[in-house]
Amino acid sequence: MTVTLADVAARAQVSPATVSRVLNGNYPVAASTRERVLRAVDELDYVLNGPASALAAATSDLVGILVNDIADPFFGIMASAIQSEIGGPGGRAGGERLAVVCNTGGSPERELTYVTLLQRQRAAAVVLTGGAIENAAHTAAMSAKLRKLQEAGTRVVLCGRPPAPDTGAIALTFDNRGGGRELTEHLIGLGHRRLGYIAGPEERTTTRHRLEGHRAALDAHGIKEDPRWTVWGRYDRQSGYEATLELLRRDPSLTAVVAANDSVALGACAALRDSGLRIPEDVSVAGFDDLPFSVDAMPSLTTVRLPLAEAGARAGRIAMGREEPPPGGIATVRGELMVRGSSGGPRE
Repeated sequence: MTVTLADVAARAQVSPATVSRVLNGNYPVAASTRERVLRAVDELDYVLNGPASALAAATSDLVGILVNDIADPFFGIMASAIQSEIGGPGGRAGGERLAVVCNTGGSPERELTYVTLLQRQRAAAVVLTGGAIENAAHTAAMSAKLRKLQEAGTRVVLCGRPPAPDTGAIALTFDNRGGGRELTEHLIGLGHRRLGYIAGPEERTTTRHRLEGHRAALDAHGIKEDPRWTVWGRYDRQSGYEATLELLRRDPSLTAVVAANDSVALGACAALRDSGLRIPEDVSVAGFDDLPFSVDAMPSLTTVRLPLAEAGARAGRIAMGREEPPPGGIATVRGELMVRGSSGGPRE
């Protein structure tokens, strides 16, 4: 059943006129009253009609793109590719569509807030990028939001993100496990047996899947993982630097460092150099994603190339209805191992 303005007013114990004033922001309302109204809006999941109020079931010309960190090339590349497929005629009356990039900063609360705001604006499509947060309450809340978007006619596409069952969302998911396994097997094939691993944030699906691939390779080759060999951190250069120093402190005999992504790998390289170690003669380094700077690192970075631009463009076309969704609504996007100068055999 559609929630009405009157329903919100009843829940907040105010008049419909007061609810309207709060939502439109065109009349002063006491702070406590405003808070009560907004709480009722959230609890009832009330969707405010935009300028097209006469077309209550219609979507707008707005397209939302959710990213974890727009300053991270991983997300910037995908967002740019998605937006390139959204631009141009296609909105109501042949008008342009407006793409809005929402930077969540990794916050589950901000992620839910942006999805709610896009729902209220009756967005034509919403594309969520990158790994999902592994938290049962957040997953349930996000699934409920995605279902409501779909029911309202909004196309939802997940790009580089695991499927969201029973939501109707289309998923283009990266094979992080497979890439992680192939990368570590490459290093094992070079003779490495003592491999440090710098993981990303523990609550992210991307982190878990890449680490699972790494551990699967170790297990397949009978290498017993030492608990000292894994350090958790953020997906940035500074985290890679600090984590590498910690790995060397724990076990100076490590011959390779596998990083959760390329930014982390750059930090690892800097820490090794500052510690007087050569790459790859003393310690090999590997990253993940094949971001643009990877080939220009000294030495160039061995990594797994994910087709970020291609996946983003495809997500944009599906979101705009210009490409058919994959069979079953899910497609796995596989990476490619890029062997470069930062990997080599173990030191004697």
